[in-house]
Amino acid sequence: MLRVKLREAMEKYQRHHGDRMTYERLAQLTGLSRATLESVASRGTYNTRLSTVAKLCTALNCQPGDLLEMVSESDPNVSQD
Repeated sequence: MLRVKLREAMEKYQRHHGDRMTYERLAQLTGLSRATLESVASRGTYNTRLSTVAKLCTALNCQPGDLLEMVSESDPNVSQD
């Protein structure tokens, strides 16, 4: 199962650039809705498109591996919304 690490990528962006990245700002930069961004960040079973991952990587100046992590479905720390 893939886990999306959007919040972590947003925090990393802030540490590296000194700018706070909010869902609102990320929505403006990517053209994605805030609701979509919140779903991507919080719903463990949200099935996002690769184009969404590409937009996020561009806006956050990161690689897909910074946003996605392969985890075991039996991991108790993984939300299975």
